[in-house]
Order: sequence, then structure tokens, then C-alpha cells
Amino acid sequence: METAVVLVWLSIVVVILSRSHADRNVYPSAGVLFVHVLEREHFKGEFPPYPKAGDSSNDPITFNTNLMGYPDRPGWLRYIQRTSHSDGVLYGSPTAEHVGKATVIEITAYNRRTFETARHNLVINIMSTEEFPLPYQAEFFIKNLNVEEMLASEVLGDFLGAVKNVWQPERLNAINITSALDRGGRVPLPINNLKEGVYVMVGADVQFSSCLREVESPHNQLRCSQEMEPVISCDKKFRAQFSIDWCKINLVDVTKVVTIRSNRPDPGPGVLPDMGEYNPPSEALKSRDYFADFLITLAVPMAVAMVLFTILGYSMCCRREGVVQLMHHSSIQKSTKELRSMSKNREISWPLSTLPVFSQSGEVVPPLHPDNYETTSMPLMQTQTNLQNQIQIPQQQLSGDRDNYCMSTFRRLEVNGILEDGKVSEALNL
Repeated sequence: METAVVLVWLSIVVVILSRSHADRNVYPSAGVLFVHVLEREHFKGEFPPYPKAGDSSNDPITFNTNLMGYPDRPGWLRYIQRTSHSDGVLYGSPTAEHVGKATVIEITAYNRRTFETARHNLVINIMSTEEFPLPYQAEFFIKNLNVEEMLASEVLGDFLGAVKNVWQPERLNAINITSALDRGGRVPLPINNLKEGVYVMVGADVQFSSCLREVESPHNQLRCSQEMEPVISCDKKFRAQFSIDWCKINLVDVTKVVTIRSNRPDPGPGVLPDMGEYNPPSEALKSRDYFADFLITLAVPMAVAMVLFTILGYSMCCRREGVVQLMHHSSIQKSTKELRSMSKNREISWPLSTLPVFSQSGEVVPPLHPDNYETTSMPLMQTQTNLQNQIQIPQQQLSGDRDNYCMSTFRRLEVNGILEDGKVSEALNL
């Protein structure tokens, strides 16, 4: 029991000590790269320990950084954290405009296991330096590293040492580091351990070396235009650890840079002066008459539509051409209606090709359809059912005796109510 109480008091003391050292002060120099690592171990004491001993390092912790009182960081300060199990890094290069102004950064740590938060403040006091700005600046693009890998102190020190060997300056500083993604680069594919690349700007106090000047030769410029690697004599001093794209190196002599100052026009009433405050308009606004707007947007289009409707009605109903068109249209409708009514009441007559077949036995073949069959829905090639009279005609026997005839019976044919005697005579002459 006493051991548990002692552990509780120790945890409380650790939390109090960690909170008492929450605000940290740093003193970067203007024109020099500033790097601050947000270590996860520094914030773990403010969260409950892991249930199992030794697993506290597995807490997933992410950070959120912003300028106090604002939702984002200053423009010169960047932040990166790849995963929740890696440390976060604040980096950037302050300028002379920020000298003497304390910048307070709020750092909020989120524990993704317990959903608890812890907040620290980082006070950045930017100091001036006599070496700023260094007159000769060179920007290198390193293809085989990411920005967080380059920000490590050991890797950055190795790179500055390699640059110092080929440049031989008295003072050499890293001015800025920028990820290639911030310059419009693409995210590489997750194969072959590809890197996104990083831009590193360094400054020195002496002229560029002959090795760095080799990039500006016409031969190397031609090779770069053909997407070929230029021939640089000092490339072997970097190749062991850093893969530099020499076609993207940028050499700047600050002493020869001409500052172009554009004459800004006088600001209008909607533009704030540099050191002014915004004065909102008075609440006593003048009333506005919208009758003219109503006439323009509604009344005028409606008047034009009425005029066009009147002209169309006059041309269709009052002029001879319009009346003729209306009468012609009406006559077409009447004729169509009459034809439709006639087609419903028409009677279909049976064609001659549908006569019943004569049988050799002398019997009468019954009609194909009864008398009560609906004839109006029958096709033309059907047997007629309105035959009333039956006659018998002699038919020659097939035995070869021309004087022997037998009487065959068939129905008398009518077409449209008229007896077809001629057809009967034709049948007798067979």
C-alpha cells in the first residue's frame, strides 16, 4: 500500500516538473537555419503509463503547432512529422524583419492511445547577426534524401563539411532547407526506396569555387538541356553520401542582385494602409429605391413579350394568310377523323381465291368459319360466309368415260352482294 502511494506521488511530481518546464526559450539567428525537434519522450511523462512495463515507447503521439492566438504558424516556420511513432521537427529560416520580436509557438501533443493532450509553449527569440546576409549563396538539390533525414544534425553536418571542402570559405552556414514537395515536386512511388528530394541553401563569405562554376560552362549547360548529367570534377566528394542534381544548382551573388522597387499606386478606399486600422462604415445607411431596377428586370421584358404576342395573334387570326392556314389545318383534322370512323365500320368481302375446295364425293365442304364470326377483324384471304344459294354441277369421272358425269355440289358465289353466274359457267366448262 505504501509503495503504491509513493509511486502515485512520484508520478505527480514528474508531471509537475514537466509542466513547470513546459515553456522553452530558443535563440536562433536571423538568416541561419533554425531546427527544433519535438521529442516524443519529452511528452510521455504527461500521459498515463502503458499497462505493461516497457511498452511506453509505443504510444502514438502526434503534434499540432500554431502561433499563439492564430490557427497556423508564421510563414518562415515549417513543421513535419512522418508518422505518429516518429519525432516532429520545426524548421525554417527567420529574416531580419523578425529580429527582436518574440514568437510564441503553441505545441499540442495528442496521445492517440488515451486521447489525452498536453500543451507546451516554445518561445522563439530571434537574434541579429553581423554575418547576415552572407553574400554568396548556393542552393543544392539532393535527390537521395527526404527533408527530415537532412534535418538530422549528423547528416546536415556531413553535407556542410563536403561543401566546405569544395568551396573553402571562412564562414559557411546553412540558410534554408525546403522539401521538393514544397517546390511542386511529385510524391515518389514506394518502390526502390525512392526519395522526394530536398533543397539545401548554404551561404559563404568568399567567391564560388571553380568546381561550382563548372555548372555554368556551355558544355554542361548543353548536357543539362539534353537531360544528361553534367561533368563536375568535385562530384565524387558528394557521391559517397549525397546524390546531387547539378543541373538544378543555383548560384546567387547577393552583392550583384539588383533590387527592383515597383512604384505602388495610392491605395483606394478599400485598401488598408501599412500602419492603419480598419474603420467599418456607419450603420446609418441611406435607403435605396429599387423601382428603376424593377422596371429594367421585369417590366421591360414583359412589355416586349406582350408586343410580340399581339403581333403573332394578329398575323394568325386577322390576316388572310393566317386564316387560310387555320382552315387548312382544320380540314386536315376533319378528314383524318372521318377516315378513322369509316375504317371502324367497314365490311370486308371474301376474295375469289378463298372458295371452298370441291370434293369428289359430291359433299358440300363447310365454311371455314361459322356465320357468327366477326368478319371485320378477319384478313382478306379467308373463306366467305355470306354464300346463300347452292347449285349442283356435273363433273366428269376420272375413269375415261366422257358420257358419265356426276353431280358435285358447291355454293353459289357472291361478291359484294352480286351473283357471279359467269364464274359458275366457267366452272361448268371445265
